[in-house]
Amino acid sequence: MKQNSSSKARIIVYTIFILMLGIFLAYGFIYKFPKLFQETVTKIEKDVTVTDKGIADAVDKVYNAVIIVSNYKNDKLYASGSGFVYKKDDNNFYIITNHHVIDGGDSFKITYYDGVEVDAKLVGSDQYADIAVLQVEARDNMDTVRIGATDLLRVGDTTFTVGAPLDFAYSWTVTRGIISGKERLVEVSLSNSTDDDYIMNVLQTDAAVNSGNSGGPLCDSNGEVIGVISAKISSTGVEGMGFAIPIETAVEKAEAIINGDNSEYPSIGIYPVNVTTVLRNSLRDQTYLLYLTKYNITSGVLVYDVDDDTAASKAGLKALDVITKINNKDISNVAYLRYELYKHKIGDTIKITINRKGEEKVLSLKMIAS
Repeated sequence: MKQNSSSKARIIVYTIFILMLGIFLAYGFIYKFPKLFQETVTKIEKDVTVTDKGIADAVDKVYNAVIIVSNYKNDKLYASGSGFVYKKDDNNFYIITNHHVIDGGDSFKITYYDGVEVDAKLVGSDQYADIAVLQVEARDNMDTVRIGATDLLRVGDTTFTVGAPLDFAYSWTVTRGIISGKERLVEVSLSNSTDDDYIMNVLQTDAAVNSGNSGGPLCDSNGEVIGVISAKISSTGVEGMGFAIPIETAVEKAEAIINGDNSEYPSIGIYPVNVTTVLRNSLRDQTYLLYLTKYNITSGVLVYDVDDDTAASKAGLKALDVITKINNKDISNVAYLRYELYKHKIGDTIKITINRKGEEKVLSLKMIAS
């Protein structure tokens, strides 16, 4: 019995030893050759061709309705720009472009996408709206652009332009971007003066805009026109800042021009000067500079003179008054003065805040025709 018990004990010990040895050897083998026990995964890479037509279909909707405007003075090419056929009436096409594209010319031609050039009649224009309308005889098999809307536009929406940047060699160039901003107030110069003359409420886009694009369409991703290219900021360190007149404003003004209802802008009967211009010592008469310095006036519009029997004279405005507000809207210069004045119609009454010898006064003024 004792011998049997001893044999069983040795068997158990040997079994445990062998088991432990096997585990140890297996562990060592796995450690030494791990790749033999890993799952093999085969990765198959495929060549993929990405087809992105972008906005080509949208461009097709407007491309053929874009035209090139040539402005002639004394039978010589004076300026050029872009435009688009926005309306057909009976046997005529009506083309929207910028006032500054046709300004200074005495005759005009337009060039279609197929190279055909025809004479165009200037129906009318508005320098403050920077809108002009040309009229030509309608062509067969040619559509007008599709008019869009700006009220639902969001910053970041896709936009594109079609026009003739720089010169005719690059006619019908398409550039793409986004809406970078809405209701931007941009100061513009309507003359060769060093001061800006007016404020325009515009759309901002980063689509490439150059001088020849003026008057051309700014379109949305559906190929509908949402604006009229009007200006860009061009200076060192500035890239991708183009501006367009909202299409609602442009069409409203174009319709008024066509219908002969292009209303006069109101006038108040003063000779305005920027306070900043006087402070730059740009006027020969030192009286105004001394006056502003005495009363520590640094911003606003100085009334240089007042015409007799005008809205200004009837309201009590006097020379040396400084206009600082219209209907509680700050007026920093003549551009903003015109912008606020031209929001109102002839016959409207407005409140003008002035600085007179260091004291603030509010005057009531009724708008009259210019």
